[in-house]
This record gives sequence, C-alpha cells and structure tokens, in this order.
Amino acid sequence: MITSLWVLEVLVCFLMYAVLDGYDLGVGVAVLFERDGGRKRSMVESVAVGWDGNETWLVLGVISLWAGFPLAFGTILPHAYLPLVVVLLSLIVRGVSVELVSQSSSLTRRWTTAFGWASLLASFAQGFALGTLTSLGSMNLFCVLSGLTVTAAYLALGYAYTKRKSSGSMRKKAGRRGRIATAVMAALLIEVLFSISSTAAPLNLHSPARVSAFAVLLLFAVGGVVAALVTFTRDRRPSADTVPIGGLIVAVVSVLLALVVARYPVLLPPNLTVDAAVSPRNTMLFVLIGIGLLNMPLVLAYNVFAHRVFRGKLEGGDS
Repeated sequence: MITSLWVLEVLVCFLMYAVLDGYDLGVGVAVLFERDGGRKRSMVESVAVGWDGNETWLVLGVISLWAGFPLAFGTILPHAYLPLVVVLLSLIVRGVSVELVSQSSSLTRRWTTAFGWASLLASFAQGFALGTLTSLGSMNLFCVLSGLTVTAAYLALGYAYTKRKSSGSMRKKAGRRGRIATAVMAALLIEVLFSISSTAAPLNLHSPARVSAFAVLLLFAVGGVVAALVTFTRDRRPSADTVPIGGLIVAVVSVLLALVVARYPVLLPPNLTVDAAVSPRNTMLFVLIGIGLLNMPLVLAYNVFAHRVFRGKLEGGDS
C-alpha cells in the first residue's frame, strides 16, 4: 500500500511539473518567435508570477524519486548526466532572466532572448533525457525525437496560455501559431509511440486490462488534441480561450499515464521493477508524510493562489 502511494506521489509531482512548468517553458520558447519587444516582455512577465512555484514540482519529484527509489535514481543519473546538467543550467538562466527583465530597461531585449533560449534548451534536454532512459542510456535519433516532442508539447501549451491571457492581435497570433505547434506535437507523438516499439524497452501490453486502459487514455489524448486544434483559432468567444489549454493538458497527462500503464511495475528497462528499487518501509513512510502530506498541499495552494490572484488578460504588449 505504501509503495503504491509513493509511486502515485512521484507520478503526481512529475505530471504537475509537465503541465505547469510546461506552459511557462513553452511561453519562453514562443518568445524566440516574437519580434515585438513589448509583446516579448509581456509574455515573460505573464509567467513571472508563478514560474518558481511551477518548478517546485520538479524538486519534489526528484526528492521523492531519490528517497523512495534510490536504486532507480542511481541508475538514471549515469544515463542522463549530460542532458540533466543542461536542464539545470538552463533553469538557472531562466530564473535570473525572468527577474531581470523587469529590472533593467536597457537590457530587457537581451534578457528576454536569454529567457527564450534557456527555455528552449531546458525543454529539449528534458525530452532528450527521457529518450536516453527509454533507449537504455544510448544517445541516438530516438533521443532527439523525444526532445523535439517535449519541446513541441511545451510550445503548444505556451501558446495556449498566451491565447488565454492576451487579447487583440496578440491573441490571434497565439491562436494561429498554437494550432501549428499542436499539429506538430501530435505528429511527433505518433512517431514516438511507433518508435518505442523498436527500442530496447518496448511497451508491455500483454494483458487485456492494460490494452484497454492504454487505448482509453490514448483516446482521451486524441480528444484533447482535437479540441485544441478546433478552438485555437476561434476568435468570437474569448470566454472559450480555456479550451485549448484544457485540451492540451488532457492530452499531455493522458499520454504520460498511458506510458506508465504500459510499463508498470517496471521503473527502468529492462527489468528494474518498483519492488526491486523501493526504499525501506520506515523511510518511505517518513518521507511520504513529509512530502505528500505537508509539502505537496502547500505547493498546490501556492499555485492556485498565484493563478487566481493574477487571473485575467495581459495589459500592454499588444501593438
């Protein structure tokens, strides 16, 4: 029971990170495609209110993985050192940039550019790291494909968030570009799912229950992508601007859960299972209470508070 709760806790942390930090990483990547300086600054400042809370989920997820499954954690690091170092350095640059955009008017353009490139590197490196785990540490074209897929997913989330927060021509541009990013993401996801079957860690779909759950989750993912594609460029109902980001969240979460369903209880290929990698019971119980019952509710409350206080449309930046 405790082991299952711990797996759920780690999964929730990484799902929350993929959704929340995914959209602000995507906004950062979208900054690179924007020429207007005022819009760039508005886009960066739109995520400045919550980026630190969003990235906290990554910290909680890594700590949970390290404390609950030390063998898996120790196995992951050697396979993903290089991309993870790139992720950490990029996140540091993002943190510095997002704070200095509002402080230095003479260097605003340079800091927004730094924010954009750091977001792009962090997004691609995260996907690349996932690819190295699936392909047992070897760096190949599948890792590149995985990196591009994660980047496209984050970019689509970023444009969906920008469409929800902006108005006028900025909103229209986010809708058009978001639709393209979503289509690219869908195409890359299909290619990833086909490519996984040829890696060293193919999906384990031998039981009817797994097949059914996997199929249902993929149907949810398809529904979310279709909803985003249909509503991204609709401009008559601003109140429906939450549909694209909602659809993309459903798609991202569904795909990640489908992969978990197809792999569980294997944590790392070819045969490192949850039971083989788990920490002693007392350790898991102690950290489960510390992270699951104390830290996670606080971080979630902060996320809700930040998004509620700063809800509404952006002011300025729409020329």
